[in-house]
Amino acid sequence: MKQAGITRRSMVLAAAGTGIGSLAQAQIGKGGRVVKIIVGFPPGQATDIVARLLADKLPAVTGANYIVDNRPGQGGSLAMGMLAKSSADGSVMMLTHMSAVATNPHMYKSVPYDSLKDFEAVGLLGDLPFVLVSHPSLGFSSLQDLVRHAKAHPGQLTHASSGNGTVSHLAMEEFKRRAGVEILHVPYKGSGPGLTDVVAGQVSLALETAAAVQPFVQSGRLKALGAGTPQRLSLMPEVPTIVEQGFAGFTASTWLMLLYPAGTDRQLVASTFDAVGRTMHTAEVDARMRQIGAIPRFSASPAEANGYMRTEFAQWGEAVRRSGVRLD
Repeated sequence: MKQAGITRRSMVLAAAGTGIGSLAQAQIGKGGRVVKIIVGFPPGQATDIVARLLADKLPAVTGANYIVDNRPGQGGSLAMGMLAKSSADGSVMMLTHMSAVATNPHMYKSVPYDSLKDFEAVGLLGDLPFVLVSHPSLGFSSLQDLVRHAKAHPGQLTHASSGNGTVSHLAMEEFKRRAGVEILHVPYKGSGPGLTDVVAGQVSLALETAAAVQPFVQSGRLKALGAGTPQRLSLMPEVPTIVEQGFAGFTASTWLMLLYPAGTDRQLVASTFDAVGRTMHTAEVDARMRQIGAIPRFSASPAEANGYMRTEFAQWGEAVRRSGVRLD
C-alpha cells in the first residue's frame, strides 16, 4: 500500500471525526449486538493477540461487543470454512492470515471454502515478520552454524511449524532448499505447541512470528538466528536478518486481514472499515502492534483489499506449485 494513500485516508478520517463513528454505530452496534471474531489459531499467538486488541478497542467506536472465537486447525482453513458458512448479517467476522487465504487452497486436496467467492474483505491490518530460532543446547550462533551442522548430520535436525501450508512451513522449505540441507518438518496446530517443544528440546528449530518467539528469546530459552525481513526488527535489533547471512531476497512474513462472509451488506463492510481505521490509527494501538512484533499496514479501501487478496491468491499458488508440497 502506498504511503500517500494511507496519509490521505488518515486525513479523511480526521476530518470526518464523529461522523464516521456515528455511521459505524448505526451499521454495526445496533442494540449493543455481539460480534464474533474468529481466529484460526489457539490463544496467545500473534493473530489472536491482534484480534483481542480489536475486540477490546472497537466497542468504543461501534457500540457493539466483540468476542474472540479460536478455531485452530489446518493452518486456519477450518476457521475459514466456518466463516464461509456463517450468516452475512455482520455478526461474524474473521481476522485471517495469508496462508489460510492464499496457500492452503492450493496445497490441500480440498478446503471448505473458495477464497475468491466466499468472503468480503474489510482490509489489511498489518504484517507479522518471522524469526528463525533454535534450542540453545545446539550451540548455534548464526545460520552458518546451523547449515554446517545440518549438512554434516542430514535429517538429524527437526523444525516445528504452525501447520502444513503456513508461512512457518513454506518459508522453511524454501530456506532448506536454498541452503541444501535436510531438516525434518514437524507440523503443529499453532506456534504455541511447536515452540513449547522447541523450548523443551524435543524439536530443534522453528521459524515463527517475532511476537511468538520474543519472550523465549528474551528469557534465554531460545536462540534467535535470523529475522525474515529486509531490515532488522526494532523488536530484536541485535538479531541479524536472514538476508544479511547470505540468503539474498529471503523473506518470511504473513499479513493479517479482516473478512466478512460473502453477501455482507457493502455499507456494513464500509462502516467496519472506517471503525477499524479509527481504532488502529491511534498511538496506543500502533505502539501495541509494534510491541508484539507486528508492522501496521492498512488497505486504502475494502475494494483494494479484495483486489490484494486475489493477487496474493494467484502469486502464492505459483509458489506452492514450485515447492511441490501437496497434502491430502
